[in-house]
This record gives sequence, C-alpha cells and structure tokens, in this order.
Amino acid sequence: MDKKAIALLSGGLDSTLTIRLLLDQGIEIVALNFTSPFCQCNRKNSCQLESKKVAEKLDVKLKVIGLGKEYLEMVKSPKYGYGKNMNPCIDCRILMFKKAKSYMEEIKASFMITGEVLGQRPMSQHRKAMELIEKEAGLEGLILRPLSAQVLNPTLPEKIGIINRDKLLNIRGRSRRPQIKLALHYKINDYLCPAGGCLLTDPIFAKKLRDLLNHLKNPLWRDIKLLKIGRHFRVSNLTKVIVGRNKDENEQLLKLAKKEDSILKVTDYTTPVVIIQGRLNEEVIQLASKITVRYSDAPKEIPVTVLCQIDRDESLRKEIAIEESQLENMRI
Repeated sequence: MDKKAIALLSGGLDSTLTIRLLLDQGIEIVALNFTSPFCQCNRKNSCQLESKKVAEKLDVKLKVIGLGKEYLEMVKSPKYGYGKNMNPCIDCRILMFKKAKSYMEEIKASFMITGEVLGQRPMSQHRKAMELIEKEAGLEGLILRPLSAQVLNPTLPEKIGIINRDKLLNIRGRSRRPQIKLALHYKINDYLCPAGGCLLTDPIFAKKLRDLLNHLKNPLWRDIKLLKIGRHFRVSNLTKVIVGRNKDENEQLLKLAKKEDSILKVTDYTTPVVIIQGRLNEEVIQLASKITVRYSDAPKEIPVTVLCQIDRDESLRKEIAIEESQLENMRI
C-alpha cells in the first residue's frame, strides 16, 4: 500500500477540507467527481464546475464521471429504500463507491477518502450505514473519512502508518461550525454549496419525480431535466402540462421539447411557454389553453387568443383563464 488515494470531490466544503488535510500528510490525491441531474447546484454554478475550481486550487488531478442509465434505474427501485422523500442515499453511495473502486484500481491508488461526517446525514452517515456501504462496495477498511476519523474505527492506511490518525479530526453531527473554523484556518472562503445538495431530498421535486415514474415506465434524462423547470400539472392519467415561469425557463422548455410535444402561447400579451406531454384530445387542449391564459399577463375574465402548435401545425383559439381552484387539483 502506497501514499496514493482517490478523493470524492463534490466541490463543497467538506470534501475540499478532506483533501487539504490529506495533502498536509504528503498523500498523492486524485480527485473524483460524480455528476448527476439531481444535484441542486447543477445550474449556472454547477458542482462539476466547482469541483474543477477546487481541484485547480489544491493542485490535484480531477476525473469526472457521469452517472447514467444505471443510476436512474437505481433511483427507480433502490434495494435499501428511500429517505424522507425520493432519496435512495444508501444505494446511491454504494453505486458511487463501486465506480470509485474501479477507478481506484485503474490508477493503482491504495485507498479512498471522502468528506463524510458521522451523524451529518440521517440515512447514509450513521455508523451502521457506513459499514454496510463499505461492505457492499467491496471497500472495507479502505474508506478514510478524515473529518470524523477519530470517532470511527481505524482504516487500513491508518493501521499501517501511511496516515497519522492523530492529525485527523473528530467532527460529528450536523453543526457546520468545526468545518467553517477549519476553512478559516486554511483561508478557504469562496466555497459554494457547503453542505452539498440533492434534489431527491427536496419534497417538491420528489413529488414531481414520483408522478413521472408512476406514469412513464422508461423516462429519459430529458424527462428528468424537465422536472427542474416550470409548474407541472397532471391533467389526465396520460397527459401532463408544463408551464414556464420566466424567460429563462421558457427558453429551456423550447429547447427540451420533442416534436411530439404541443406548444402553447398567448399571442397578444406576455406569455409563458406551455408544453403538453402525452395523449391529446379536445378537452386536454382546451384545458392547457386555459392554463396558458391563467399564467399570462392577459385579462382573466374575457376570452383571449392562444396560439397552439400541435404536430407542427399552428392554430388559434379563444379561451378564458382557468379558475385557480381547478388548478390546485392538478398541480404536481
């Protein structure tokens, strides 16, 4: 066993501090970042960009791995179940650790480090869950958690003297104060998403995802991306309406729309882009048109013109806004 390790790097504070601590002990670090459409930071300042920035500042190599179809299948049916919402935290860690192990073997690293803190997250960061994840991933004794090392069992690199355990920490629980104090010591002051963030833990996003999986057997990543955008309404068992909330979302909806999706807009007023996904009939088109008027700047009490693009054919129709009380029964 030599002094080469891979480090899971999210770009957040905990993983940044973890690498910094091990660099102080002369460990050669190769950082590994996993990308997922479920990251809350995956917008203008994505976790991937943050991990690259951190890797450059710490002067460590970075490998980025995208979690693809295998990850989505795991989310649909996790062996160890969900947390409070749609977060399969234990299965997620097992999958990532297995992929990390393969990369570790590929570059001939000896062990792995993570920024996990004992007791910080209720589902995956308690002692039994950590032990289970290590066993399932085939990494027993090879996952070092420097921030909590002194309150966990010694790992193999500690036992054989590659790592000085006395220079590791004993942080536990959900308080961020010890990490923030350490960040000040290292003059780390521009970190984003300090505690990380997964959309699967968000109750609103989880509700949208649950609805999607209940109505679509094999969703694509494009369908997942759409869950982050706009207001969603289940207008029938086979049909969903998505309403853009601002100019940026309107543009994203147009980019993500497939040729079989219908697109609606109000013609003479500021309007959202509205997409109909699924089976169409006159009742659905009328309902979607009324929803379009509701979220436009058009008057709500009189009929206004809605432009409907269906099967690439355009038509105009007059509708009044749907009542707010009717919307609540369809809102996802």
